[in-house]
Formats: sequence, structure tokens, C-alpha cells
Amino acid sequence: MAGDQIVVQVDGRPVTVAEGASVVAALVLADALCTRRSVSGEARFALCGMGYCQECRVSIDGRAHRLACQTTCRAGMLIATGAGEAA
Repeated sequence: MAGDQIVVQVDGRPVTVAEGASVVAALVLADALCTRRSVSGEARFALCGMGYCQECRVSIDGRAHRLACQTTCRAGMLIATGAGEAA
């Protein structure tokens, strides 16, 4: 049924998203606009939206380097950004 909502966890915080939404959408709703830090410490986030740039890498359910722009949210999904650490 269209319009169903699910809850995912972004950096330990519950976020409600539409069923079928991308992980990037959940990050935006959670105001988690930094998925990782570059070696020089610059904040990085999704750029191309199609997986090429790989700036949207996050850990999903304990698996590192998942592309947020290419991954659909599932109820109960645990999403962790690397915002506090250097690449």
C-alpha cells in the first residue's frame, strides 16, 4: 500500500520514512548531512545520486561502505554515518 511508513535508526536516532525511500532520504530527514569525513577532515555527503562518486558510503546493519543512494530502507535498518571519523 502506498504511503506506508517505516522506522529506521540513523546514528542511533529513530527516523520515520516512506516505505521504499532511499537511505539518503532517511539521512536528510535525520539532518545527518555528513556521511563521512575526508582525510583532511572535510564533511562529505551524497553528490551524484547514482553510486558513482561513492560519497554517500555508510554502514548499514553493521556492513561498511554501503551506498546510501543505491539502498532502499527496510524497517528496523541500522544506519551509521562515519561523520565523526576521517576516511
